[in-house]
Amino acid sequence: MPLDREVLEAVREMDEHDLRRLLILAKARLEAKGAAFDTAAPRVSLRAQWVRCGKPGCTRCPHGPYWYAYWTEGGRRRSRYVGKLEDHDRAAERPAADEGDG
Repeated sequence: MPLDREVLEAVREMDEHDLRRLLILAKARLEAKGAAFDTAAPRVSLRAQWVRCGKPGCTRCPHGPYWYAYWTEGGRRRSRYVGKLEDHDRAAERPAADEGDG
């Protein structure tokens, strides 16, 4: 089930202190429901990426930048889409599109 947009926006606006409090609350709620945290949380890195949509006639590729989270789980590199970048000052430079790409 996707998270409500208002919840996501509220989390994005939180400072570090509030995010840590939210993490403690979420972990406590999960543990109360029987979730076990036997290992430390995986180290997650965030990257800004430009993404090609794959549509044959798209003249605006690549799209973005978008945030992606990367971590290692079970010996495999995993990634997950996090969201569109809001802060244009930290946005990655858009790569030049190759001629003839659609």
